[in-house]
Amino acid sequence: MTSSNARRTALTRLGRSDTGFVNPSVVRGSTVTFETLGEFEEALGCDLQQGPYTYGLLDTPTTRALSESIAALDGANGAVLLESGLAAVGVVLLSHMTQGDHLLMVDSCYGPSRILCNGMLKRFGVETEYYDPRIGQDGRPGIETLFRKNTKMVFMESPGSVTFEMQDVPAIAAACQERDITTAIDNTWATPLGFRPIEHGVDMVVHALTKYVSGHSDVMLGAVTARTREIWDRVKMTAVDLGHGVSPDDAWLGLRGLRTLAIRLDAQEQAGLQLARWLQKRPEVKRVLHPALPEDPGHEIFKRDFDRGTGLFGVVLHPVERQALARMLEGMTYFQMGYSWGGFESLLIPQHPLSERSATPWIEDGTLLRVSAGLEAVDHLIEDLAQGLDRLAG
Repeated sequence: MTSSNARRTALTRLGRSDTGFVNPSVVRGSTVTFETLGEFEEALGCDLQQGPYTYGLLDTPTTRALSESIAALDGANGAVLLESGLAAVGVVLLSHMTQGDHLLMVDSCYGPSRILCNGMLKRFGVETEYYDPRIGQDGRPGIETLFRKNTKMVFMESPGSVTFEMQDVPAIAAACQERDITTAIDNTWATPLGFRPIEHGVDMVVHALTKYVSGHSDVMLGAVTARTREIWDRVKMTAVDLGHGVSPDDAWLGLRGLRTLAIRLDAQEQAGLQLARWLQKRPEVKRVLHPALPEDPGHEIFKRDFDRGTGLFGVVLHPVERQALARMLEGMTYFQMGYSWGGFESLLIPQHPLSERSATPWIEDGTLLRVSAGLEAVDHLIEDLAQGLDRLAG
């Protein structure tokens, strides 16, 4: 599945029912019964990826339909479904990190990933070192300068979902492959339609399916796709050992979201670009953070590796008082304040990366806002932003 057109069409074909109905059924259940003792005994050692169903926690026809679809879109050996993107990050880390290991985590990572590293992993004896997301670019030393004898994994996120730095994923993956270091990446921003890290040598890919894939702000869902069967087995068994199990109702919602992913991304990508370019012209705006813009420091990598963008980006305002910011945000009509992104509704929230960075301090002296473009008419969104920026001045 190499072309973008092939992936768009695949969204309508993957995970389909073989009963004549175009959508699979929601198969709810815990217990699977067997006709013979031989079938029962054989099921104990079955192939968890493609074998017979044995217990609802491990797999159902509905969850398998979604996991196989996500794996196919990523060009992966297989996918493991989890209850959220954060659960997917946790299973990736716990499947490969043990006491005494050294983890290299990108400094622009999703905030809860940092909490997981600084909390649970630290208690388990894993040392996390945060690194510059633009490592190896513009004369910076490469990722290999940070490797130690006990470095087990490098975790990436490109672009970061708050400050939007692009990473040179192929270069990092190649350096890790030379030293047998496992790689993982959070690819929620791009989705498989925009970027496929496995094609660039990455071992595991995290998706918060809650966001663009589901697309309707009504489900919590995550996935990990694996480059090889060996990696899939480790991820799957870690999920099983921890008792992870996705609701078939949620998996069905994820499949429903897949069907319209391409056309929603078309609209949200274009809306995001229109909003970003409009914001660049406003005097209140210091800088727009969007890798699809030619002015962005990560644009060349974006243009080289990515097929498309999405509707999430950042904007740095010139310094403003909190009271003025409140006037702006609290008076919005279409943009609402709320966590997450990738749904049908537009969101606008302040971000504070200075408190979350350690390897590469955030040095912007302005106010950072994160914009998630929804499916409203772009003219309405621009009008909403214009009125909001006018309120900044009182």
